[in-house]
Amino acid sequence: MAVPKKKSSRSRTGMRRYSAAYKMDPISGTTCAFTHEPVRTHTVSMKSIKDGLYSAATVKKAKKTTKKSTSARA
Repeated sequence: MAVPKKKSSRSRTGMRRYSAAYKMDPISGTTCAFTHEPVRTHTVSMKSIKDGLYSAATVKKAKKTTKKSTSARA
């Protein structure tokens, strides 16, 4: 097993950890399908929920009907 020749200082360890943390990719964003506002991926804007454009129950029903229709074709 590899063993360091000298002890690495707290400062040097911190510099390594700091530089590794900031190499992460930035958060990507998309637009809401209902209001076309910028939002994070896989989310819906709060405005569309408040206005009644989006409800989870209607989306689940829509997904179930599309799955049935695709399986009926096959």
